[in-house]
Order: sequence, then C-alpha cells, then structure tokens
Amino acid sequence: MSSSATLQEHPLNIVGAGLAGALLAVLLARRGFQINLYDRRPDPRTTAAEGGRSINLALAARGIRALERAGVMDDIRPLLIPMRGRMVHDLSGATTLQPYGQREHEVIYSVGRAALNRVLIEAAARHDTVSLHFDQTCLGANLERNVLRFRTAGSTAPAHKPGTTNSPSATHLDEYETPLTPTIATDGAGSAVRVSLTAANHVVTREDWLDHDYKELTIAAHAARNVLDTNALHIWPRGGFMLIALPNTDGSFTATLFLARTGPNSFATLTDATTVAAFFQREFPDALALMPNLTRDFAANPQGQLGTVHLTPWHVGGSVLLLGDAAHAIVPFHGQGMNAAFEDCSVLDSLLDRHTRWEPLFAEFSASRRPNAAAIAAMALENYTEMRDTVLDAGFVRRKAIAMDLERRFPDRFIPRYSMVMFHPEIPYAEALRRGSIQAEILAELDKNRDPRGNTDIALAQQVVAARLDPIQ
Repeated sequence: MSSSATLQEHPLNIVGAGLAGALLAVLLARRGFQINLYDRRPDPRTTAAEGGRSINLALAARGIRALERAGVMDDIRPLLIPMRGRMVHDLSGATTLQPYGQREHEVIYSVGRAALNRVLIEAAARHDTVSLHFDQTCLGANLERNVLRFRTAGSTAPAHKPGTTNSPSATHLDEYETPLTPTIATDGAGSAVRVSLTAANHVVTREDWLDHDYKELTIAAHAARNVLDTNALHIWPRGGFMLIALPNTDGSFTATLFLARTGPNSFATLTDATTVAAFFQREFPDALALMPNLTRDFAANPQGQLGTVHLTPWHVGGSVLLLGDAAHAIVPFHGQGMNAAFEDCSVLDSLLDRHTRWEPLFAEFSASRRPNAAAIAAMALENYTEMRDTVLDAGFVRRKAIAMDLERRFPDRFIPRYSMVMFHPEIPYAEALRRGSIQAEILAELDKNRDPRGNTDIALAQQVVAARLDPIQ
C-alpha cells in the first residue's frame, strides 16, 4: 500500500493560514492531499494587511530551500530586497557596514509578511484539493470527542458546512464543529489549538517572556531616499535597547524599536508625544530625521510582546501535530522564526515518503525537529545581546574578522556560526550551536594570542582548528 493511500483516507485540517500553514498546504496539495485550511483573519487576497505587528521578515537559505521545494520561489523573488549586512549607526550618526558573509550569495532578504502570505495563499488556492476557510476563529481541539471547534466571524445563524455538525453545547449561534483527525496546527505563537490541549493536560506549555517589548514604526520613503542604504539591515544599538530598520519595495523602511517594558529607558517612560520625541532625539537623532510621523505611529501602533514557547510533546498520537510558532515560537533576533517554520514544513513533507500512518510520521518529525528548535531558540536570545550591544565592541569586530579569515583558510572545518545558521541549510541548527560553541573558544584563544601588531598566529590557528573541529559533513 502506498504511503498516500492511508494518510489521505480523511481530509487534513490545517489550522492557521499564515506563512507556515499556507506553505504546508501547498506542499501537501502537490501530493494530492485534501486539505481544509482555516484562518481567523479575512482573506488576505481581498483585505488590507493588519498594521503595526509585522516585524519585517528576513528570508534566508533554509526558508528559500523550502519555498523552492514548493515551487513558489519564482512568484516570491519580486518581493525580495537583498541585504548584505548590518549597517550599524552609532550615537554620532556614523555608520559601519558589518557584512553577513564574504561570498556574493551570502545575503539575506527583506520581505513583507503580508505580501509573502498573499503569494502563498494564492499558490494554495490554485490547487483544487485545498478548501480555504477565512474568518474562522478556532476555539480549540477536543480529543475526547475528536472535534475541532470554530466560530465564524459575523455569523447570525448556525453555521453548517459539509462534514460538520453544530455543537449541541454551543453557546453562540455561529459556532460549529468539524472532525479533528488529522489536524496540523500552524496557528502561531498564541495557538488556540495549543491552549486547548494544554488546558486538557494533553501537552505542557512554558512561555518565557522577555522583559522587553517592541513597537513597529515607519521610515518614510521620501526621507530615506539617498540617506539609508536599501541593501542593508540598519541597526541603532544602544546597549540595553535598539532600533532596527528593514527596507521595503516601495522605498520605505519598517523600523522596530525593542525596549524594556519598565525602568529608566523603557516604554513605561514614553507616555506622550513629547517624551517619545525627546527619547528619539537623544538616542536616535539620525533616525528621527527620517520619521515625520513618529509620534503618530508610536501612539497608533500596538506594543507587542516577545517570548519563547516551549511545548512538550509536539503531537498527541496521530490526531494533532503542532508546527512552526505554534510549537516553538522564538524571539526575532536571529531572523529565523519564519525560516525555522518553513524548514519544519519541508522536513514534514520529506518524511511523508516513508510513512503510512500519521502517528509515526508526527513522532519522527517531532524527534527530528525538537533539538533544532531548542538550538535556534537559544541562539536567537543570544543574538539580541549581540545586536543591541556587542556589535559596537572592538573585541567583537576583531573576532569576527578572525572568523572570516579562518573560514577562508579552513572552509571544510570552520564556518562562522551566523553563516551556518543563515547560509548553510544542510547544517542543522543543533549542529551549528555545537560547533559555534567550540569556535567561540577558538576565536577567544586566537584573539588573546595575537602578535604585537595584532596579527593572528596562523600556526596556532591551524593547530587548534584541526584538533577541535571535525570536517563538516
């Protein structure tokens, strides 16, 4: 019996039509799966994007590989802006470019979340086996009764869909149920499916919130023109906080302020237009000059939270699997949340070739991805410190230069950790974390043993790299 014969016995529910859910629908539809794709939001093909919460995305090699697997990269390339490095702005306004890599292809791409999601939804909709259900708020999963519960936005009468039944216990006329098995939840960091499974003690969730929040702002296109490099991620590091800006295709930049929730320099102190303007004048004067609507945007846009989701287990039998942010949301400071979720989709798709039942498929997927999700979560947290503080440190810049030199000299053994994560999808996150720890020790030793002119001891470098780092497989 073929793998698809058993797995396709019943339609598959995908809860959440964001980036991961839409991509997963495309991948599975290409295999002939019947899919019901649900989302609480209106259809993004016909409605404006929700503002103020996007944090522009950085597409890197892992995400690109998954999109290529789904056959959608040709539609996505026009949305992309290459960024070759971090443009660091110091307090005086001086800038320094810190390249991400040293090869022409070693760039990451700025992409708008809404535009990317729309392309993926359109790709899913082109498959006859995908049924799209928007304005459907998931109320949770009930494993005992084997149902998913939904509420239809704006309904005034009982909802009825083929294959569904109205809930006898429903308290709202617009609530309905549909068979649960099988379901993949891709409904994000605030996953309703995860919340319901946690409440029923099927899974255990831990959410580690940072004491820093974020606020999205805008740098106007006319102001940025000839001032900001459009092929860089701009960063204003200030120690305990920072401002970043990513380019958009219309010439504007999406800026994001990351700041403590409370304390001397915090969102709690920015209470009105006067305090906001004074704070930016003091900390980001060159950015302030490019933000004519700063105080309006600051007041209008929501203050978002930042945290890491830890979930055990990721699946309940063969009934439900959680994937992407629903299973392992991370902070955005390594630009890998979307890429990790896309890699989830690609790995799950590849595992379908050797499974005939959902439960072992879900189990192998979870076993494969959990160590890598934990690794990128840890690296993302570390990268916040690097971005807001360490990038200005002379020792950091020096060790980064040593790392680039070691990569040129020993490419089969030494690849900087950032490059392993961003440009080498063949290297798992967990392996990048492991090798990165060894490499950090090597860099510290070589930095400490520089000659009086500041040059690296190449003989020592060759010795320690050969002794401590195995060849990259």
